[in-house]
Amino acid sequence: MAETSKSIKKIYNWVLLLIVVLLVVIVNIIGSFMYARIDMTEDSRYSLSEGTISFIENKEHFKNRVLIKIYLEGNLPAEVKRFRNAIEDKLKEFKLYAGDRIEYEFIDPNQGNQADQDYLHEILYNKAKGIIPMNLVYMKDGSQNQLLLWPGAVIEYGGVTKDYVQLLPGTSAKDFLTLDANFNNQIQNSINNLEYMLVSSIRRATLEEKPRIAFLQGHGELTYGETQRVRNLIDPYYTIEDITLNDSLAALDGVKGLIIARPRGPLSDKDKYIIDQFVMDGGRLMCFIDKLTFPADSLALNGMVHTTRTNLGGLERMLFDYGIKVNDNYLIDVRCAPKMVPMAKQSLIPWFFHIAATQTEHPISRNIDPVMLRYVSELQFVGESPDRRATPILTTSTNSAATGMAPLISLLMPMNYGKNPVLTPNPEDEANKKCLAGLMEGKFDSHFKNRIVESFANNPDSHYKSKSTQEGKVMVVANGDFIRNYYDSMPSPRNPNIMQYRAIQFNNLRYDETMAQAGMQPIIYGNQEFFQNMVDYMMGDNSVLDIRSKHIDIHPIDTEKVKTDAGYYKVINLLIPSGTIILLALALFYLRKRRYARS
Repeated sequence: MAETSKSIKKIYNWVLLLIVVLLVVIVNIIGSFMYARIDMTEDSRYSLSEGTISFIENKEHFKNRVLIKIYLEGNLPAEVKRFRNAIEDKLKEFKLYAGDRIEYEFIDPNQGNQADQDYLHEILYNKAKGIIPMNLVYMKDGSQNQLLLWPGAVIEYGGVTKDYVQLLPGTSAKDFLTLDANFNNQIQNSINNLEYMLVSSIRRATLEEKPRIAFLQGHGELTYGETQRVRNLIDPYYTIEDITLNDSLAALDGVKGLIIARPRGPLSDKDKYIIDQFVMDGGRLMCFIDKLTFPADSLALNGMVHTTRTNLGGLERMLFDYGIKVNDNYLIDVRCAPKMVPMAKQSLIPWFFHIAATQTEHPISRNIDPVMLRYVSELQFVGESPDRRATPILTTSTNSAATGMAPLISLLMPMNYGKNPVLTPNPEDEANKKCLAGLMEGKFDSHFKNRIVESFANNPDSHYKSKSTQEGKVMVVANGDFIRNYYDSMPSPRNPNIMQYRAIQFNNLRYDETMAQAGMQPIIYGNQEFFQNMVDYMMGDNSVLDIRSKHIDIHPIDTEKVKTDAGYYKVINLLIPSGTIILLALALFYLRKRRYARS
């Protein structure tokens, strides 16, 4: 009887072991076909943004399959292998929502004979238009190794190469990178930006028809050369063109977005009528305007200068009818950039007129670097209406104030406030914030309502609409030079009579030139990201808007804490695992002893 009981127990144990093994195998098989993970981070760094999910779930964006070829495979150092695995994790998340609309494969670019490698490398490099390789030197097994990395991906759409993604910075043929802290920082930054880089490239590859955006010309607006940098930012996603209205009612037909960048001359009534009807048709109007102007060189020469009102020909009154008022003043803020004052005791002074704008929670400005606005006026929302909604996008800080109308500007102003300037009686009161950039969305009444003769309004050729036929958007930034870049001009090599323009190497939309001129670390600005976000939002494409606005906190290692507490944490890491194993072993030994002692 006892032997039968032992045999049954033995069979039971083997059956139980077999069931456990089968369950493990089944779970692993299912896991090879399914992918899921829980993001427990506070900043959701491992989760896709809502814009990304919405974009890749929409079958309308994928008429054909997207194939992503990543050239990071083979015998890689541990740091690069970690980056490669992070890319695969991100692409697995993409496939959770996109299904078979997105496929990917990892390829070893250094596989095969030398001729095959050279041929592939030439295709990947694509005359410097594709992936830029990286020469990497690292230590392994006590010896120095050299590896030619191709840290990028090729995006194919419908079987055709559409785009290249540079996942890590490349190097020149003579330069070599080592696996140091700077390289690890590059990898971490690239991991944080993976979603944006991949979605942006997929978005470019799958675009079948680009929406049209026009830069208005003919009223002293910023020129092509002065806006070349921002044009290049949005050119992959939109068709960019310059438009002079020339009193043509059909001038804006087919245009979805209109940018008016710092007009210096008045707009005629006919031009305003064309723009007004564009807004009534649901167009997207983006205005960067200076309500005041002054000669900046006179300020540097004389130490003070008078401002004058800019004649916009009633453009500001049209914006007023849409619900946005631009005041004839300047705002000052202690949250500002410095200004260089030659021949002064203090060469760099805080210049309250160069405002580092405070972001709001709107996705256009959320979580980007401070936006620099030089000599900006105050915006106010007027004429509340249930058909439209007003949203401040950029504001001053709580320690800010407004000047009088058409003020006198003096270099002595910062000195009058002392070392700890207080520009307003209650410098921490949220009510002190003033609007620098504002958005109005919804349906509008025409600026020309009750202003044009009935015969013109009733003429079918005029196509007059007294109200919006569909929702439109009007965005105003009270600073005309906000998107102006410095540029060089040179005669074309093919035709000396034609001038070519290019933005200068120093990016004044990204860095503060005053700090650079003083030989100091430049302040980083978010003007570029703000402009991209603004255009995407205005044009209705939020696929990358959430990603740019996503904030990931990188917590560096506290070196001082490592020095003082390293021994403590080493002891814990050694004792807890080994102690746990010893306790489990003792418990098992005790249980076995009791069990066999009874039998």
